[in-house]
Amino acid sequence: MTHTPGKAEFQPLSRARLPADTAAMARFLIGKLLVRNSSEGRSAGRIVETEAYPPGDASGHAFRGETAANRSMFLEPGRAYVYFIYGVHFMLNVSAEPAGTGGGVLLRALEPVDGIELMRARRGPVRDRDLARGPGRLAQAMAVRPDLNGLDMCGAGPIWLAEAPGPVGEIGMSVRIGISKEAHQLRRYYERGNPYVSGPTALNRPDP
Repeated sequence: MTHTPGKAEFQPLSRARLPADTAAMARFLIGKLLVRNSSEGRSAGRIVETEAYPPGDASGHAFRGETAANRSMFLEPGRAYVYFIYGVHFMLNVSAEPAGTGGGVLLRALEPVDGIELMRARRGPVRDRDLARGPGRLAQAMAVRPDLNGLDMCGAGPIWLAEAPGPVGEIGMSVRIGISKEAHQLRRYYERGNPYVSGPTALNRPDP
């Protein structure tokens, strides 16, 4: 499934449209656009894979309460939460609960739709399928850096969410990837059959 919207088609996603519930948000964001505006230009991709980390989830960064490091997760829905992992990758999340309650949606994969040359320049010599397939690759392709942490993603800015450019395919669910706590929870969402989805084949079956 490939979508190539023109620039005029990117419509900011209103906060009023966001569900104030982490699992619902993770599902809702499938098919929506992530847009990055930088001094280099604009890049954008359809969100095709997410993971939910709701309140009380032992694998989530908000589990032990609000800190200076995770404060963005406790803001109103639609804020960027950026963190560094393994000393290598940044990760981009979207806050997903009412203000004061910590919950976030990890963006795991994008289907590139705009600024693909810019993504290639950031990512190096990789297949287009691998430009943003996986959360670390996504962050690199979209130039996700600490200065984006806490930014409002509802309304055009350095990084923002936009309405879906077309119909969304069937959405699948599975366990999350690469965690040890609450690993049995079905809190990963993805567009079935989309080649830009990450993870093992066993978790991405095209049929229910």
